[in-house]
Amino acid sequence: MADKHVVRFEPVGIEIEVDEDQTILRAAFEQGIMLMHGCKEGQCSSCKSFVLDGDDIELERYSTFALPDFEREEGYTLLCRAHAYEDVTIELLNFDEDMIRSGLPIQQATAEVVSKDPVTHDMRHLVLQLTEPTAIKFFPGQYVDIAIPGTNATRSFSMANTSSLQSGQLEFVIKIYPDGLFSHFLDAQLTEGDQLSLSGPYGVFTLREGDDDLIFVGGGAGMAPILSLLRSMADRGIGRRATYYYGARRHRDLCFTDEQRLPAFRYVPALSEPDPADDWDGEVGLITDVVQRKEGDLKKAHAYVCGPPPMVEAALPLLTRLGVPEKRIYYDKFTFTGDPDEGRT
Repeated sequence: MADKHVVRFEPVGIEIEVDEDQTILRAAFEQGIMLMHGCKEGQCSSCKSFVLDGDDIELERYSTFALPDFEREEGYTLLCRAHAYEDVTIELLNFDEDMIRSGLPIQQATAEVVSKDPVTHDMRHLVLQLTEPTAIKFFPGQYVDIAIPGTNATRSFSMANTSSLQSGQLEFVIKIYPDGLFSHFLDAQLTEGDQLSLSGPYGVFTLREGDDDLIFVGGGAGMAPILSLLRSMADRGIGRRATYYYGARRHRDLCFTDEQRLPAFRYVPALSEPDPADDWDGEVGLITDVVQRKEGDLKKAHAYVCGPPPMVEAALPLLTRLGVPEKRIYYDKFTFTGDPDEGRT
């Protein structure tokens, strides 16, 4: 059995015990401490933190784009890759204390495939029925890891529904990639009644309380967690003014266009490459350009961005320029695992 060490997180003053054979982030998850994170693969830097005390930390393989060599030498680390071999103190650089303390311990579960219906030419609506346990508590906007049978690989997918506690179901909107490991399995092999193993919930892309306006910006399978947030708002009777900007290439790439149950809600889809046959009379262009054209002062808004990395990377500075405080911009970047695999979709 691996030795355990104490990891203390500042400035929040939380301590956990961490086995040497698990990453610091994984240990936090298992103890219900929801630290900021993204890909969990050392690629996105969302969990980047600073080591205040303790030197004996080793990192699994990671991208130097997420943690350049000079930053590692200065004392920065990636919690999703870090193994502690002595007691250490970590300074969290990107955190939401309320979110940290409201975390849900991750669970292992099995589920049965109910359906996998196409919602566009390259996206599928996958519905799973939990069998053991029969329900998992999660916050709208979170995700689970699904194991791919016959491999040691998992892929992360955000739930599109708001809860599994009554129905026992989990819903996903998954983009199909021609050579994607899970995509190929989903399209070519997975059938109704098949069993899948999963773990979760993960993620901090959840709705923060308040009365300010909401701006949602999405693209591709980034539809799923935003759909979960909007459905949750409708279920809870939240009347905050909300606008959802969704970017697609052509009309055939749009889905869930009738999900408008909120009283002060505006859905603004935009096509970047509309086909003349679409007879499209809506917004045209990159979704970030559309946001820039249609929005003015957003100093009092909260923004949620979810989708492919290029879209997210373009949206973040734009929203800042439009006045959204950086601390009120929440994003979920669907990084890719492998080439050209789907990773986070």
